[in-house]
Amino acid sequence: MRNYLAIITGLFVAVLCISNVASTKIVQLGPLAFDGGTLLFPLSYIFGDILTEVYGYQQSRRVIWTGFVSLALMAGVFIIVGKLPPASGWELQSSYESILLTTPRIVAASLIAYFAGEFANSAILSRMKVWTQGRWLWTRTIGSTLVGEMVDTLIFVTIAFYGTLPGELLVVVLFSNYAFKVGVEVVATPLTYYLTGMLKRAEGIDTYDWQVNYNPFSF
Repeated sequence: MRNYLAIITGLFVAVLCISNVASTKIVQLGPLAFDGGTLLFPLSYIFGDILTEVYGYQQSRRVIWTGFVSLALMAGVFIIVGKLPPASGWELQSSYESILLTTPRIVAASLIAYFAGEFANSAILSRMKVWTQGRWLWTRTIGSTLVGEMVDTLIFVTIAFYGTLPGELLVVVLFSNYAFKVGVEVVATPLTYYLTGMLKRAEGIDTYDWQVNYNPFSF
């Protein structure tokens, strides 16, 4: 029946868009330094795991593309609005540009990293579910996240910040982002178990991708 699919898709897209706006700020928490979007972005991988585990790779692929188009649309609107002349008396143009009018390389980094990381995460979890015959959910949620977040973080940090941050800070941001994202996935494992179990019972489905085309461009 897929009663909850629209809700999960909406939350997934919201997390992506909010995370990308928040990523314009680099924050420092103890020894860790990372972009602000990292605080929320790991939830997108939890949602991705739940989508693939319950509904399968093909449905997850549609949701990932929905997120990609939403991110591109958001970035495009921000850029267009930023380029329009400000109204007389409105003196926040520089603030708008600093926060919302992100540079083309950050937009490109976000889109490329999201695309590669989410599809890697979904495909690996899908195959691991078949290999394990549905057992040991934690192995595939954590295992797929280790790869997906590594791809995402490496691409995003390199494209977005290489040459703009000191080398030492770039390395700290890279490893801090990755460690934090994976850590959230591990800590959230009980929640992931609960939500997937609840959705499988409520929806009456538990999809196995025995034969599926993993091409992200296949619709």
